[in-house]
Amino acid sequence: MNLVKSNPKFFFPSVMEELFKPDFMGGVQGFSNSTVPAVNIKETETEFKIELASPGLKREDFKIEVDENVLSISSERKNELEEQSENGKYTRKEFSFSSFKRSFTLPETVNEDDIKASYENGVLYLSLPKREEALPKPKRFIEIG
Repeated sequence: MNLVKSNPKFFFPSVMEELFKPDFMGGVQGFSNSTVPAVNIKETETEFKIELASPGLKREDFKIEVDENVLSISSERKNELEEQSENGKYTRKEFSFSSFKRSFTLPETVNEDDIKASYENGVLYLSLPKREEALPKPKRFIEIG
């Protein structure tokens, strides 16, 4: 039997950094028994678009909330598999549990009341429209008098 010494001074900070990485919009990501889905965030003139890669989930598995200017996307799944053997009534159950939560601090320019979400081909899409006053104003020509 070999004993391997670890250096907690170097191990602990790297674990903490992995658990609480800051997100693009100021949020943090956390997880339990799974990896955190990857996120793409794109800004256009009229909205922010978020794409969250989450294959194997269903739209019912997601919970999306906005509370005090923080958008939270979470999911929790439990799976149970049962098998019966051919030689009697032996039953085997395997439990699996996976969950994640991603949180984003929303910019003041986002209109929280008009956020929309859809789920298609393993990707959760969110549209976060900007407020009217945050939209770029069209060019205006000024006539010389």
